[in-house]
Amino acid sequence: MANLQRGTLSRQLTLRHLRVIHGLAEHRLVARVSAALNVTQPAVSKQIAELEEIVGTPIIRRERNRLHLTPVGLRLADHARQVLNQLDRAEFDLQAMASGVAGTVNIGVVSSVAPIVLPQAITLFKNAAPNASLSITEGHFVSLYPRLDAGQFDLLIARTWQPQDLEGIDQTVLLTEPLVVIAGRNHPLAKMEQIDWTEAVGWPWILPQPDSVARRAVDAMFAERGVTPPGNTISSLSLSLNLELLQQMPTLGMFPQSLAKAHVARGDLVVLPLDTGDFLSEARCFWKTGAPQNNSAFALFMQCLSQVSERG
Repeated sequence: MANLQRGTLSRQLTLRHLRVIHGLAEHRLVARVSAALNVTQPAVSKQIAELEEIVGTPIIRRERNRLHLTPVGLRLADHARQVLNQLDRAEFDLQAMASGVAGTVNIGVVSSVAPIVLPQAITLFKNAAPNASLSITEGHFVSLYPRLDAGQFDLLIARTWQPQDLEGIDQTVLLTEPLVVIAGRNHPLAKMEQIDWTEAVGWPWILPQPDSVARRAVDAMFAERGVTPPGNTISSLSLSLNLELLQQMPTLGMFPQSLAKAHVARGDLVVLPLDTGDFLSEARCFWKTGAPQNNSAFALFMQCLSQVSERG
């Protein structure tokens, strides 16, 4: 690979180059990239050739009809994604500031979703609309939904089990992420490489409230695995309390995979080798039909959520 002079990429790379390398990482076919960018296939091939000339090394290798990025191509694609995200965010911020969005958005959210998407979405929202306000209420779907239906919430974010259409309510999938079984690092099961569900249910569990949709889903999951739901339980929505209990007592619980990984990295928890499948993996947004047209602050917050969701 030729030595790049400092500043070479910033001087020679264009947005077209960035979009092409990002498109190659996503689609792996010139035809699909050209369709996604609404340009001709020769134009895409030309951009690839220019990129390889700029960096001084191949960025792709061809295998039958597929294109595979080389290590240099992968690194360049990652940088392109970050630059394009920043440009999209800048455009979003400027448009929001120009519109002078104000008002309040009232949100109901289940505790297992709140720490995954809300911090980033709220940061985007407040940067774009500092004069707008947010109100966040945690709970479970059964307790929160009547408040959405009554107009007390603009938005409800919840994990879903057996989703169905709701009259007068629009909904969309926000994220898909599995739940995993977790325990404190000193739990007797923490160092076991194989665990059976019949053994796991014999321990105390931290579970959702008995009258919640999530609890019904949990009971169904245990039944699908041929075991009776644990009888020794603590019903709690508080993530901070649950973390303390997991570290101080030999209890088991369930966390979203990304949240569990963060606490594993800190040494607080371990993920147990128990397969939960796609149980409660889908989180959705619910809002009253027509709400985005009637509330500019709500419409902006939905755009923020969408950006966070797309970034994964």
